[in-house]
Amino acid sequence: MNMLFQSQPPVLVVDNLSLEFTNGPSRIHALDGVSFGLARGETLCLVGESGCGKSVTAMALMRLLPKSSARITSGAIRLTGTDLIGLPERSMQTIRGNRIGMVFQDPMTSLNPVHTVGMQIAETVRRHKRVGRREAYARARQMLDLVRIPDAGNRLNAYPHELSGGQRQRVMIAMALACDPELLIADEPTTALDVTVQAQILELIADLKTELGMSVLLITHDLGVVAATADRMMVMYAGRIVEEGPVERIFARPSHGYTAGLLRSLPGHGAARRGTLTEIVGTVPRLDRPVEGCVYAPRCGFAEAGCTASLPPAREIEAGHRSSCIREAAVFAAMRDHDIVRSWA
Repeated sequence: MNMLFQSQPPVLVVDNLSLEFTNGPSRIHALDGVSFGLARGETLCLVGESGCGKSVTAMALMRLLPKSSARITSGAIRLTGTDLIGLPERSMQTIRGNRIGMVFQDPMTSLNPVHTVGMQIAETVRRHKRVGRREAYARARQMLDLVRIPDAGNRLNAYPHELSGGQRQRVMIAMALACDPELLIADEPTTALDVTVQAQILELIADLKTELGMSVLLITHDLGVVAATADRMMVMYAGRIVEEGPVERIFARPSHGYTAGLLRSLPGHGAARRGTLTEIVGTVPRLDRPVEGCVYAPRCGFAEAGCTASLPPAREIEAGHRSSCIREAAVFAAMRDHDIVRSWA
């Protein structure tokens, strides 16, 4: 955990969380021993390619995965000491939208098209705060003002299709924060938004975090977003956390082959500055069969025989910075002169 937040009590603790999906006789091992903590007032970014398990982690924290096919096989999820895995569904319903708010990827599909945005925010308030209709609508208007939607009084009566993509995303944030949650989970909150609106949404989340004193778990594949918003980051690959630590330390000293691959792939840096886009060759592996050793080894340019012999344990590179890579010294040596690394060193 970032030194800045070590004195703060953890809002969220995830301990050795493993989860699998069943599809007939097949078992997909979607999460494997995921562990992390999130302090009050901290922003933690979960980073990785599509299919690495980022959104599954968020949905598992909210207990929104289908019981018919998803099963937590080990681990614990504790929100300020409350074990969420052991809670009955009725108790979880009092936590979702109240103690934990969530902003989903696509606001157009997350909002109900046949109800006004004011009604949808007010419904969340009435569900958790037991206030009357007038008080709930007053809170809804207050939240639209808070997320900087102009003419909030009239926008309460607007339907989702009458708003722009950026405004719909602000409505989703307003709904997620309407009951003053301890934790906000934002799953790719800037997907499909143009660059200017993306910056506005990220700035809004950062300002609201400071103003409301909440913690933020931000899920993204965009390392530019991480650099601009996060205190700490976790790099996820094939359902495992392969590197974690304060943002400035990971950018200054990448210590896993996958982290190096993500940094090299950034447009406008490294080879991309010379007109050549760098890619990570291959795809995320299938998770329906056991993987011996490092799951990233088949795609890693630094791999050697020892990488596939056994699962590399996570070890501390420096205070708060951990990596599951036996070749971390070679990774850093190769990345030392990369322009991103030099700019953070």
